Amino acid sequence: MTSRSHPECDCVESVQTVLDWLDEHDGADASAESLDDAFALLADQRRRLLLAVMRTYDEELTLPDAAEEVAVRETGHSVANISAERVREVYLSLYHDHLPRLVDAGLIEYDQERDLVAPDAV
Repeated sequence: MTSRSHPECDCVESVQTVLDWLDEHDGADASAESLDDAFALLADQRRRLLLAVMRTYDEELTLPDAAEEVAVRETGHSVANISAERVREVYLSLYHDHLPRLVDAGLIEYDQERDLVAPDAV
């Protein structure tokens, strides 16, 4: 066994937790394909952050406000210390890439006319 040079990057515990959950549910709740889809959705940090923002607020937000909050969480800086360009980049990537994937998966809802994003009422 080798020692890990970056313990903060160690994902063993997370993987073990997921494997334990899978063992407990014995595949009854999810097919291999649906698990692959779920992991693919969660593979991107920006999507995970948007989902976390929506869980934190648990109400509809404007997409610009959600993008601002994602940028804050990505950088670890206050909104006053994040450039408008950075927030714009986050907004555009959410709008064009991440938001459609999460809407298609049924995890969040988006009202394009009002530019509002909301947690799905599942």
